[in-house]
Amino acid sequence: MIAATSWRRAALQSALLLLATSSLVYAAAPPPYRPPPGVGGGPSLVPPQPPEPPRAGAKFDMTGTWVAIVNEDYQWRMITPPKGEFSSLPLTAAAVAVANNWNLEADNAAGLQCKAFGAPAVMRLPTRLRVSWQDDMTLKMETDAGEQTRLFRFGAPTPPTGDAGWQGFSVAAWQKVSPGRDVGTNGQAFGRVGAGPGGSLKVVTTHLRPGYLRKNGVPYSANLHMTEYFNRIEEPNGDAWLVVTTIMEDPEYLSLPFITTTHYLREADGSKWNPTPCRTSPPLRDKAPKIQE
Repeated sequence: MIAATSWRRAALQSALLLLATSSLVYAAAPPPYRPPPGVGGGPSLVPPQPPEPPRAGAKFDMTGTWVAIVNEDYQWRMITPPKGEFSSLPLTAAAVAVANNWNLEADNAAGLQCKAFGAPAVMRLPTRLRVSWQDDMTLKMETDAGEQTRLFRFGAPTPPTGDAGWQGFSVAAWQKVSPGRDVGTNGQAFGRVGAGPGGSLKVVTTHLRPGYLRKNGVPYSANLHMTEYFNRIEEPNGDAWLVVTTIMEDPEYLSLPFITTTHYLREADGSKWNPTPCRTSPPLRDKAPKIQE
């Protein structure tokens, strides 16, 4: 009996000793690793900052006066092409039919002189652009040809509900690209994309009043969807270029996306700004070979 009691007492003492030892080991163990604030996923001490307004966060400076350099498609941009001249345009049969019935005198009589100065066409005209910020969320672009004004709205602007206009409704967004990217051909760089932080401006335009892609009556419909990418290129000699790549999609009048690239050179000041109202001169030639409908 005494032996049994001694055995139980020894077992109890061993258990108590093991429990005490385990508690000491646990208490001495270091706490789990927590990264310092802001390091390796640790909680940041700096609260998140709201995004900069588009004006303050501009990827490059687009303001100033720019003049179109007509280095391609001269015969369709500098003068009014003859009726029936549709070269380089991916037109549907419906578009060809409309263009073949173009009547400049009827347009003028109906007060439709600006039909060839809508957003899809005016950027290809020999014009100057005057770009400024209307407010922190709206970039304003004016043309001296036709005295048109385009507004590029950032954020999530409310689409219009009224009648469509010649310049439509444009939503803009800055896009980040690698700053200082060389551009050129065959390994020969002639400039760099982006100024300052570097980037491009994307503009999507819809809600357009039907008009002409070219002054000789080539039509676009109210369903035309236009996407533009504006890039600033700096040349080593200090010249600044605004390069506009335009993609137009129109299920009614274009059989394929119509893509153009237009170049503008920045001027030192606005002294050559020369606003003129919408006007289409008669074609120098009466007609051109017709495309088969």
